[in-house]
Amino acid sequence: QVQLLEAGGDLVPPGGSLNLTCLASGKTWTIGGMAWYRQAPGKEREMVARITRGRIPKDYLASVKGRFAISRDNDKNTIGLQMNSLRPEDTAVYYCYASSEGLDYWGQGTRVNVSR
Repeated sequence: QVQLLEAGGDLVPPGGSLNLTCLASGKTWTIGGMAWYRQAPGKEREMVARITRGRIPKDYLASVKGRFAISRDNDKNTIGLQMNSLRPEDTAVYYCYASSEGLDYWGQGTRVNVSR
């Protein structure tokens, strides 16, 4: 079993920045790829970015390229999402995802609200 706990969501004005973190616990040595997803009100969940166990970022959502950066620290069992130049359309609940032994694990989500 793997547990994921996100933190860092907040209310931020347009153009602002936030750094989200996700702490994994449990059988962390079995975790392979990890990712950040988001779900805006009334919309389907979408992947924001993913990162390999080897800490290689991949597959950024087109609308966040150049603004967001995913990172990973295997020693601390964390991944992060640095979000810059935030826009109102980035408003969503952000979820941490991990793949482990053929199973998918999700965190509870952290809410990001980009508004004046």
